[in-house]
Amino acid sequence: MSFAPQPTDAAAIATIRILAADVVAKSNSGHPGAPMGMAPAAHILFSRFMNANPKSSKWFNRDRFVLSVLDLTCERNPCVLQYTMLHLLGYKLSMDDLKAFRQLDSLTPGHPEAGHTDGIEVTTGPLGQGFANGVGLAIGQAHLGAVYNKDGFELINNYTYVFCGDGCLMEGVSAEAASLAGHLQLGNLIVVYDDNHISIDGDTACAFTEDVGGRFVSYGWQVLQVDNGDSDLAAISDAITAARLEKSKPTIIKLKTTIGFGSKEQGTHGVHGAPLKADDIAALKTKFGFSPNEKFHVPKETYDAYAEAAKRGATSEASWNALLASYGEKYPTEHAELSRRMAGKLPEGWEKSLPVYKASDSAQASRKLSEIVLTALSPVIPDLMGGSADLTGSNLTKVKGSTDFQPSSTNLGTYAGTYIRYGVREHAMGAIANGLAAYGGIVPFVATFLNFVSYAAGAVRLSALSKAQVIWVATHDSIGLGEDGPTHQPVETNAHFRAIPNLAFWRPADGNETSAAYAVALKSTQTPSILSLSRQNLPNLEASTIELASRGGYVVHEETGEDLTIVSCGSEVSIAVEAAKKLKEQGLKTRVVSLPCWLVFDQQDLEYRLSVLRSGAPILSLEALSTLGWEKYSHEQYGLPSWGASGPYLKVYEKFGITGSNIAVVGKKVVDFYKKKGGEVVSPLIKAFTL
Repeated sequence: MSFAPQPTDAAAIATIRILAADVVAKSNSGHPGAPMGMAPAAHILFSRFMNANPKSSKWFNRDRFVLSVLDLTCERNPCVLQYTMLHLLGYKLSMDDLKAFRQLDSLTPGHPEAGHTDGIEVTTGPLGQGFANGVGLAIGQAHLGAVYNKDGFELINNYTYVFCGDGCLMEGVSAEAASLAGHLQLGNLIVVYDDNHISIDGDTACAFTEDVGGRFVSYGWQVLQVDNGDSDLAAISDAITAARLEKSKPTIIKLKTTIGFGSKEQGTHGVHGAPLKADDIAALKTKFGFSPNEKFHVPKETYDAYAEAAKRGATSEASWNALLASYGEKYPTEHAELSRRMAGKLPEGWEKSLPVYKASDSAQASRKLSEIVLTALSPVIPDLMGGSADLTGSNLTKVKGSTDFQPSSTNLGTYAGTYIRYGVREHAMGAIANGLAAYGGIVPFVATFLNFVSYAAGAVRLSALSKAQVIWVATHDSIGLGEDGPTHQPVETNAHFRAIPNLAFWRPADGNETSAAYAVALKSTQTPSILSLSRQNLPNLEASTIELASRGGYVVHEETGEDLTIVSCGSEVSIAVEAAKKLKEQGLKTRVVSLPCWLVFDQQDLEYRLSVLRSGAPILSLEALSTLGWEKYSHEQYGLPSWGASGPYLKVYEKFGITGSNIAVVGKKVVDFYKKKGGEVVSPLIKAFTL
C-alpha cells in the first residue's frame, strides 16, 4: 500500500495526543507520554491498515491488536492510547467512559481487560505478556487458516499487530515468545517497538544497551526501522506495508519516538510517570491549534476520518460473510465445523468418548490416564491444540498419529498440525496459550511439571483474570515423583494456585477423576484449569464416577455414625482408604472424602457440601504437600512440614509418615483428642459468611 497523505492526518494525531493528556490529567493517574509519542503510529495503523469492524467487534477474521506497553506499576501505562482509538473508531466506549479513566467500575480500568471493554482482545498488564499473547494470536490464525482455507476461499488471513516498548523487550517472557515465533515463521505477526529509550528508572542506557535489532534478526525476524516516528507518516506506513508483505518471518518495526512529544518535558523521564501540568497541557493545545481552554475536544473532521475507517471494516466484514456463505455451499462439512468452533461450542456428544473405569481396572499414573483421555478426545474435538515445554515424553501429551504445528519448510509438520513443541519456554507457553484462547475456535492445553508451572505464574494469573480457557497438564505433582528431590517436588504450588480466583486446580485420584477433570475443564469456557497429575500409579477407587468427581468433591467411602472423616485428593486418597480400613479394625468408623477440585466443590450448593463434609465427627485432611488452605475443609491437617526429599517415592512417603499405617495412628489421635475435648463437632464449612 503506497502512502497517501490525508488532510485530516495532522488533526487526528493531535487529537490523540491531546486526549491522552486530558484523560490522564482528569484521573490524576496514569501516563500520557507514550500515547503522545505513539500517536502517529496508532493513527496510521488504525486509519490505513486495521481490518476490523467496531460495530461487530468479535467478527472472526478481524485483525487483532495488542497493547503490550504496560506494567503493574501504573506509571508506564499508555492504555489511554488504546481507549482513545477505540472511542474514535466507534467501539462501545463513549467520551464519558474516557473521562472515567481509572475510576471505580468504569469501562476504562487502569490496564485493559478482555471481556470488560469492547475491542480489547487480551488482558495485558505485566510487561511482555501482551507480546507473547500476540504470538498465540498469530499461531491461531496460521493454524485455522491452514485447516479451513481452500483455493478461492481464504477465509482466515488476518494480521496480529502488537505495540511494545523497552520494558516488554527486557522481560524474559517476550524473549521466549519471540524465539518461538521466529522458528515458527509467523509472517502474520507485526510488532511495533516504541524505541523511546525511557523507562521508569530513566534513560534505558542505565540497564538496557543491547542491540535489539540484532537479537531479533538472530531469532529469525524481519527487522525494520523508522528513524522519525514522531512525524514521518510515510515511513511508518511503508514499514507496515513491508511487514505485511513478508510471509515467512514475523516483523518488528523499531519506531524511534519522543516520549511525551509536544509537551514541555518531551523526551524526559518527567513526562513518563505523571500527568502533565495544567500550563503544559494548555501550551500543548495551543501548539497543535486547539483551544487551551477546551477539554476533551474532538474535531468533527477527526471523527469523520475514523468513521471512514470503521466503514471500511464493516464493508470488509460483509464481503467476508458472503465468502463464508459461498464456502458453506461448496464445503458444507468444513463450514459446519468452522461455524461451530467460531461459536465456541464443542461437538455434540463428545462426553461419550471419556474413558470410564472400574475399581478392578489396573492402577495407572494419572499422567498416563491423562494421555488416554487426550487420545480419546482429540479425534472428536479438533479444537484441542496443545503441546509441552520440552517434556513430551514425561507429560504424555502427544497423541499418537498427531502432526506437529510447524512451518512446512522445516519438514517437521505443517500449520494444520495440532501439537506445539514449545521448547523450554514455560512462561511464554502459558502466555501464548492465553493468546490462542483469545483467538477463538481453539481450546489450548499446555504441559510441564507442576513445579515449573510456577515459572509461568504470571501468565496463569492472567488466564484466570481474563477468563481464558487454558488447560495445564501438570505432571509430577508431589513427593511421589521421588528421586528428583526437593528441587522438583512442588510443596507450596497447590496452595498458590488454589488461592487464585477463577482457577480450577484439579488433583485427581484415579481414572474416573481424571476424566472428570477434563470434562469440567472443557465445559468451563471462562475458567482455566490446572490438572495436577502423578508420576506413580494410582489404584481406581470403588465409589468414583465421572459424575461424582465432576462436583469437585464426594464421598469415596461412607460410614454412618462415623468417628472420623479423612478428606484428601490425588495419590493420597488411596492412602486414606487404607488408613480407614486399619481404623475399622480398631473399631473406629472412618469416612473418606475425595476433594479433587476446591473451586468446583465450592460452587456446589451448601446442602451438598455439608453432606460431604458433615458435622458430627472431626475431619482430618491429608495431602503430601503444604497443608495451607486445608483448614477451610478440615479440623486437623496432615501434610508436609518442609521441603520434600530425594529417594524412591515409597521411601519418601514413608519418611514423611504418609502411609496407611501412620495415617491410622494420626487419625486415632484426632478421634481421641475430640472425644476428650467433648462438645459438638461442627463442620468447618459452617461459618457466618457461608450461611
